[in-house]
Amino acid sequence: MAGIYIHIPFCAKQCTYCDFHFSTTFESYRGQLLTALSTELELRADAWRNEPIETIYFGGGTPSLLTGAEIEALLSTVYLHYNASAVKEITLECNPDDCSADHLSAWKSAGVNRLSIGIQSFTDAQLAWMNRTHTGDEGLKAVERAVAAGFEQLTVDLMYGLPDLSQQAWLEQLKRVIALDVDHISAYCLTVEEKTVLASRVKSGKIHPSTADQQSEQFELLVSTLAAAGFEQYEISNFAREGKYSQHNTAYWQGKKYVAIGPSAHGFDGINRYWNVANNQLYMRQIETGVLPETIEELTNQDRFNELLMVGLRTKWGVVKAELVALITLDKGWYKKLESWKESGAVEETGTHLLLTQAGRLLADAIASDLFVIGE
Repeated sequence: MAGIYIHIPFCAKQCTYCDFHFSTTFESYRGQLLTALSTELELRADAWRNEPIETIYFGGGTPSLLTGAEIEALLSTVYLHYNASAVKEITLECNPDDCSADHLSAWKSAGVNRLSIGIQSFTDAQLAWMNRTHTGDEGLKAVERAVAAGFEQLTVDLMYGLPDLSQQAWLEQLKRVIALDVDHISAYCLTVEEKTVLASRVKSGKIHPSTADQQSEQFELLVSTLAAAGFEQYEISNFAREGKYSQHNTAYWQGKKYVAIGPSAHGFDGINRYWNVANNQLYMRQIETGVLPETIEELTNQDRFNELLMVGLRTKWGVVKAELVALITLDKGWYKKLESWKESGAVEETGTHLLLTQAGRLLADAIASDLFVIGE
């Protein structure tokens, strides 16, 4: 089983914190790029013809800038060239200000059955310095309209660790999202990425980032508040009711294969990872000549081992020990480091799995990095 990720590199505005690949000046070649996406789907189809497709995910960028007809055209290409009869989840990332009743109806008619709504914050002042295109009230109304349009699978995205975000203010944000009665919440800590507007403002002293302690406190409040409201933390940043996980993202975390389409998109065929060029014009030129604009990396056993650790430890399922030892012969030094993390209360070992405890989830990246195998 596999998934398809389609990257839509269009945005109406540049968020101050974002380092993803996108363009805000795309209308002159919008149709050309969408045609290139369809062509890339065709070019990659032979290699994936025997893989049943279960999930399709439109990410970005801002995929909600697409019309229902544009989404339907891309999905038609998928169904024409791939074994997609068993698709059960088609997700569209969307900005609240794009979620008009007409757009929602058109996306649903096109085949989208799951929305991931990027609210980020309900506070207008926070949204303003982020340079988001919506207000807090529009975020609330977007969810209400999505429910009214018949979307039963909804994710709401929030951010914590924001400058000047107090514990009380963060708790109020969580109460508001819980009151929306959605079944899935994703919450991410703000990261100051290099070469972003946010990084420049932090460097100049115009914005003062939150401290590591503040971020940890807000993470703990996030986990406890959502748990009390009936949400299961099935991945460090993802919470669901009644097992209503994001099936597409869960497949990533479980190491399943996926096709990646579009400029800057990353894919995995079970052996190799590949990524497309992060340049819209170059991407289109190469696709138009029948050339896949990709760089391919064949993963070594060491690469796979480290990826299994990095991704698997983030989930409630943890890492299967047998899969690790099948890839690498581990020495005493590695087991000594593992034992140290277990003694600290950060890692739990069962007969078959390695898992992070709740305390360990605060240190997930550091634990995985420490357990990486280097230089084999």
